[in-house]
Parts: sequence; structure tokens; C-alpha cells
Amino acid sequence: MQALSPPPSSSSLSSSIVGTSRRRRPPTGPLVVHCIHRSYDSVNFPAGVVSSRSDWQSSCAILSSKVVGQEQPPESRSGGDNGPTAAAADSIASVNGHKTIDLDLVPIDKAAADGSNNGNRPLPLQKPLTITDLAPAPMHGSQLRVAYQGVPGAYSEAAAGKAYPKCEAIPCDQFEVAFQAVELWIADRAVLPVENSLGGSIHRNYDLLLRHRLHIVGEVQLPVHHCLMALPGVRKEYITRVISHPQALAQCEHTLTKLGLQAAREAVDDTAGAAEYIAANNLRDTAAIASARAAELYGMQILADGIQDDCGNVTRFVMLAREPIIPRTDRPFKTSIVFAHDKGTSVLFKVLSAFAFRNINLTKIESRPHRNRPIRLVDDANVGTAKHFEYLFYVDFEASMAEVRAQNALAEVQEFASFLRVLGSYPMDMTPWSPSGGD
Repeated sequence: MQALSPPPSSSSLSSSIVGTSRRRRPPTGPLVVHCIHRSYDSVNFPAGVVSSRSDWQSSCAILSSKVVGQEQPPESRSGGDNGPTAAAADSIASVNGHKTIDLDLVPIDKAAADGSNNGNRPLPLQKPLTITDLAPAPMHGSQLRVAYQGVPGAYSEAAAGKAYPKCEAIPCDQFEVAFQAVELWIADRAVLPVENSLGGSIHRNYDLLLRHRLHIVGEVQLPVHHCLMALPGVRKEYITRVISHPQALAQCEHTLTKLGLQAAREAVDDTAGAAEYIAANNLRDTAAIASARAAELYGMQILADGIQDDCGNVTRFVMLAREPIIPRTDRPFKTSIVFAHDKGTSVLFKVLSAFAFRNINLTKIESRPHRNRPIRLVDDANVGTAKHFEYLFYVDFEASMAEVRAQNALAEVQEFASFLRVLGSYPMDMTPWSPSGGD
């Protein structure tokens, strides 16, 4: 296990930028993560291209000058009767509201660890990480470890392999676990879906991006190719139930009807997990929608190939890391931010105009409820009367934070925003893509 703590010379970390964590020898006691926040007092963007990681971190941190912590309660943002020192002390040794976390080691199968295989016996598949059995981090120089949500054969595993071809993919049973695996040095990166061309945004991950202090360092777009599968020997007319992830079921609805299946649809956590569940329980009346790799891994027979309603079905994934990358200008970059404002749609127009006036193209805008401030009141004369819901706005735009125009745009946005955070500035996925019959 590891103890993660700020360097001795630094008393706090930025509320929007996580500093470089240090690795130490495993202690004998439980792991404790220290989270301390600092606010910045001025706005001062560098005039030219950011030349070092520290400059980039400073630029991002300045953008959060009005934010002490999105998840902190009001009393912890000010010193109160005990002063700011007591408020900071309350936030020490906590992760997501928990004072400490006890981690148990995950037993590792020796044959799977060293790659040996006696005879023709297949090696056991990796068990997904859970919130209670996070393993210790790899030592320096080891293979890059990438966390994803699902089980082997999931589309997220394929996205991890596309983003980092030689990585060790680590399955996690929840999105939350994948975030924490990176924060606690169990994994080096996480690859998680944020939107699908048919199903839209994955809202859970947008909320987790704000809750955790990871940084987007890249993106990857993966064509999604669905297959209908069942146990060997099962015919389509015997199928009474089809299970898969809810988005996969929605993406294949019309094709399933054309196939003449009079089967109930049932949602489960992920596509490959549906195939694994059928194989483990020998369900001969149930079919799954998953990838061809999942059929191969779990010994399933493909009844119909390419059953997605739209051949242009693609999912966008983001790569997450503990530290941001240094933005550049020698290739196309994208920047993701999240902000909030206090005064309605007129202010939103002014915020978006900051990008339009500088010819910065927006590729996405997503609104999510502001949990700490759910409603806005009419005015002082009508206290207690709800007027509007409050929202956070997630925006992606095509520009690098190394560009002066992007720096100036965000400086202008901050004039109207009550909250602003840079989630990451990262290279765009420029790989050629076209609909195909494979994964």
C-alpha cells in the first residue's frame, strides 16, 4: 500500500490541479490520502506558448481562482469561528467524504501473472476491480496500466487498447472505481466513455469528471459493432430474453424487431458482462448483445452480426491521468472546460460569444444540474420562490491552451462565470474512421 501526501515544502494543492504525487515504500498501516485546497488571488495568463508542466499547471489553476472546492460545504470554504486553518484540517485525510480507506491486496494468479500456461487449459480472465479490493500500484518502469469499466471483451477494453496499444488493461466494475484506481496509483490511466453518436452523453462520467481531480489527456473514437449471441446450439426462435447494456439495446431495437425476435429486453451493467452472465449460468433461452471478442472469450455462438441500427455508430472515450499534459500548437488540440454562472441565458450568450469572436469552434456543450445550488431565487422581494434550475455547462472547443486566443477567451469567460475549471487540453483523435464490419 502507499501513502500519498503533499511534498514537505508545499502546504497545499490547487483545487483544480493535482500536483505530482510521490511514491513511497508501502507502510504497515492503512492508506490515507490527504486532500488540501488552495485558492489563487489573481488572473495572469502567460503571454506565449506554455513551455513547462509547471506553467501549464499554473495556467489551469488560475482559471479556478473563484473556486475553493465544488464538493466542499459552505462552512468549510470559510474559516468560520475557528478560522481557515480549522476548515483546511477538516478536509485532510479524506477521499469522497471518507476519512480513511483500508485497502486489501488482490490475490494474483501466478500463471496469469507470468504468462505461463500448462497444457491447453485457458488462463482465467481478470476479475473486475471493486471499491473494496483495489490493488497496490505498479512499481517504476512497469507496463502502463489502464483502467476501464466492464469485463474483458467490453468496448471500453477495445478503446483502452486503441489508446494505449501495449498497455495492461485493468477491468473495473464501476466508473467510480476506474477514477479512484488512477487517483490511488493503482492504474496509470483510465479510458472511459463520455458520449455515443446514437445514445448521447454518458452523464455519470460527466458528473465524475467534476467530482474527481483527474485530467483529460487524450480522446479516442471507437466504432461500435454489435453482435447477437447465445450459447452454442441455441436457435433464434428459442430466445425469450435479450440482455445487454441499455444503450446497446436501444442501438439495436429496430434490427431486433426485423429479426422477428419475440423476446423481452433486459438491461444489465455492460455488454460483455451480459455474455459472461449467460455463459456462467448456462442460460439457453437468453441472448446477449456484445462484441465479437466477447463471444470468443465466453464461448458464445454469434446468431446475427452487425445488428446496430446505424452503421455509423461510434463512441467517444477520454483518457484520464493524474497530471495534465503540456499543450502544444503543432497539431490539432481540443480543450474541455466546465463553468457555471449566476444570471440566466443572457450571460450564457456572452460566455459563448467569447469563443465566437475569436473564431474558436465549439464541438460540444452539455448542461448538468448544479447539485450544490439546485435553484435560483427571483429576487430579494420574493425570497423562497424558485425561478430557474441552476446548471453547470461542459464545453469542448477546438483550440490548445498554448494558444493566446484560448487563454484570452477563458479570461473573458471568467468575468461572467461564478465557477470555471479546465478539465484538460489534449490532442484530438485524428485517425481516419469509416463504418466497418469489425470492431
